[in-house]
Amino acid sequence: MLLSSHVSETGTVARVMRHAALLLSSAALLAIALPLAAQQPVPQPIVDKLILDDTIQPITAGELDRAISRAQSDNAAALLIEMDTPGGLVDSMRHMAGAILSSRVPVIVYVTPAGARAGSAGFFLLEAADVAAMAPGTNAGAAHVVSEIGKPDETMMQKVENDAEAFLRSYATHRNRNVEAAVAAAQSSHAYSADEALDKHLIDLVAPDEQHLLSQLNGREVTRMDGGKQTLHLVNARVVLVRPTLREELLGWLINPNIALLLLVGGALLIYLEFNTPGTIVPGALGTLMVLLAIFALDLLPIRYTAVMLLIAAMVLMALEAKFGGHGALAIAGIVCLTLGTLTLVAAPIPEMSVNPWIALALSTAFGVITAFLVRLAVRARRMKTRLGLDALVGHPASAMEPLTPEGHVLVDGEIWRAIADHAVAKGAALRVTGREQYLLHVTPLDPPHNAV
Repeated sequence: MLLSSHVSETGTVARVMRHAALLLSSAALLAIALPLAAQQPVPQPIVDKLILDDTIQPITAGELDRAISRAQSDNAAALLIEMDTPGGLVDSMRHMAGAILSSRVPVIVYVTPAGARAGSAGFFLLEAADVAAMAPGTNAGAAHVVSEIGKPDETMMQKVENDAEAFLRSYATHRNRNVEAAVAAAQSSHAYSADEALDKHLIDLVAPDEQHLLSQLNGREVTRMDGGKQTLHLVNARVVLVRPTLREELLGWLINPNIALLLLVGGALLIYLEFNTPGTIVPGALGTLMVLLAIFALDLLPIRYTAVMLLIAAMVLMALEAKFGGHGALAIAGIVCLTLGTLTLVAAPIPEMSVNPWIALALSTAFGVITAFLVRLAVRARRMKTRLGLDALVGHPASAMEPLTPEGHVLVDGEIWRAIADHAVAKGAALRVTGREQYLLHVTPLDPPHNAV
């Protein structure tokens, strides 16, 4: 019995010692694992960046849509939009503001560098951002809506203005921005410097550069449009530039109204050249391509139909000048219509989207003069009866190489021909070819008849 009791106690002690050893080994492993886990690198946050330094129009709207989609697929911590724009089209602005408001990734709009602006439509985008920031020396505002279709009646213009102001209020309140100051920019074209915008709570901060901006925003909590809170983790963020695609670069170049106008006028001249000299192919194909590109570009811009009517009237006046000859009056009227039409073709809400007056004047004058000249040549060519061979000599001047009694030899365009006249003609007399009979030309004197020598 004593032996049995001793063995039992020995087994219990052994089990306790084994458990103690296991606990010690587990504690040692935990002590080693914790520092290793703390040394594991935290994933570096990504900030996608879009540079918006153009007018607000359908091409820039497409760039923003692509940048937001890219930021969402990259699981980016934020999308940074560095902006410098004079403004642009209302429809494009509403689309872009809506895209910013509905983005799942927080959007930071930063007006930079010094001297940049968020004018007109750009002010709406600045206020729509989760974080609005400006660099020193920048400005924002002057967002009063300008009609794109000329001068509408007062009631219609009031509707447009009230609609834009209501749209601005709808999200400025959610962004905790100064609604009264924001509406003042849209209602009476108020503009604010960076410090003034910060003082009036239109923006969240002023930062001298991108690095300072991200460091100031690290750890900041933003309120999304759905009311949710999100903290920005931007420490050591990797900024990835979202570059424009080749298509966007090409369309951005084409949407310039001056480029579109050059393509339209140049293409029209090349097509006319093809009609005037059929079979050359290259001018017609190139001209058609240029005109199609111009029409595509102009379709993206607001066009005045009165300007289109002026362009049509200019073509008609130039054709009438070429056909009837108005001593230049019809051609001048056509050039005036062409100039006014090109100047007012694009209903630009901002000067940056309008046609350059000097380009419009130069193109209109050159196109008018060249078109009137070519059309006149074409009309004259169609009036002339086509002549081939000997028929082409009819009407040409000739001179008698010998006395015609009434037949003899004459010189026509450096060639010697047998000719017959109605009466005797002296040697050296000036003649004109009036017809032919086989290879015998009929001639008549230009001077009063003389007796043959």
